[in-house]
Amino acid sequence: MPIYNKLVRDLIPNIIESDGKTCVTYILGDSQYITEVNKKMHEELAEYEGAITSDDAVEELADLLELIHAAAKFHGVTLGELEVVRAEKATKRGGFEERIFLVEVEDN
Repeated sequence: MPIYNKLVRDLIPNIIESDGKTCVTYILGDSQYITEVNKKMHEELAEYEGAITSDDAVEELADLLELIHAAAKFHGVTLGELEVVRAEKATKRGGFEERIFLVEVEDN
């Protein structure tokens, strides 16, 4: 039997059981949960970075977005509140649309 030891989406155990298999799961406490959400973000980011097609990249971005939803909820903010913080930062510091790559800064 394969050992996974990782955070999975809520319906995965049902999907496994509907395939006639059994699985062992448990519910994570707060500190374990956010640690596993962080690990899963790194996993999904690596999969995004390795995506070959735009369709694959979009799938991985959707996974990252789902994890951002989970992390925001864990930290007690709604997506609307998170968007306000994002927009404020974009107003003060800009976004990433202009593709600016900073090479160095010289002190005067």
